[in-house]
Amino acid sequence: MVEQKNTPAWLSLTAGIIAGAVEGFLTYPTEYVKTQLQIQATPKRYFGPWDCAVKTVKERGFTGLYRGLSALLIGNAAKAGVRFLAYDQIKALFKDKNGKLSGTSMVLAGLGAGICEGVLVVTPSETIKTKLIHDQNQPVQKYRGLVHGVRTIIAEEGFSGIYRGVSAVVARQGANSAVRMSSYGLIRQRLSEYYPTDSKGTPIVPWYTTFFTGAIAGVITVYTTMPLDVVKTRLQSLDAKQYSSFVDCVTKVIKNEGLTALWKGATPRLGRLIFSGGIVFTVYEGVISVYHKSISS
Repeated sequence: MVEQKNTPAWLSLTAGIIAGAVEGFLTYPTEYVKTQLQIQATPKRYFGPWDCAVKTVKERGFTGLYRGLSALLIGNAAKAGVRFLAYDQIKALFKDKNGKLSGTSMVLAGLGAGICEGVLVVTPSETIKTKLIHDQNQPVQKYRGLVHGVRTIIAEEGFSGIYRGVSAVVARQGANSAVRMSSYGLIRQRLSEYYPTDSKGTPIVPWYTTFFTGAIAGVITVYTTMPLDVVKTRLQSLDAKQYSSFVDCVTKVIKNEGLTALWKGATPRLGRLIFSGGIVFTVYEGVISVYHKSISS
């Protein structure tokens, strides 16, 4: 994060929303492919990320890779807004007298931010997104877009229908944010030592360093939290009723498909989070920086 004494809550929220929207739009095709690979069982229809992307474009056109975008775009913007707002507010409680954060404090702040975004935003938005993508694979499609999809899900399953897999989502988002935010914070903190500071003592870190740091944080996040992502997706798919709980889902996936199935979709998710991390942190830091420059000029 940009090292300022205090970032106003409204600014954290606004910068996060902008960053989330930009990142969501640019990286959505990889999210689409990842979800398709995770929800397919046997026999397999797709034999890897590239095969999935090619078949989708061939059958439905390039826009087929953006099926379910509206749900994710709205959710992604809100998710990033809540994440950065919560993270900035929580980390302020852990700062020492010099305004510094320890690694443990960054992890705890990230964990808290992840839980907040998981409950408030991620569960409903990703449940809807997953169902819309899964529906596209059915012989007769059930949903005619975002609004119709949400109305149908609530009508058939009740409000709880958009909160499928909430325990898996909270676990994944908490772990994601704890790993991602602390990795980014610690790496950036170390790299900042090699750059000059402005009149207020804030390191002047170029955008490409921020992008690189966010990308590395994304790589670390993927491989440490992938099993939680797979279970979350299974619990939110159209076939979710076959699993009675989080543990039951993990057990059945391993029993029927092997342990490595818990890392299904890792490649497209890696592609997304490398760019996602770079984009979201770069845009966020950029918006914060522009604001501080505007009020100081």
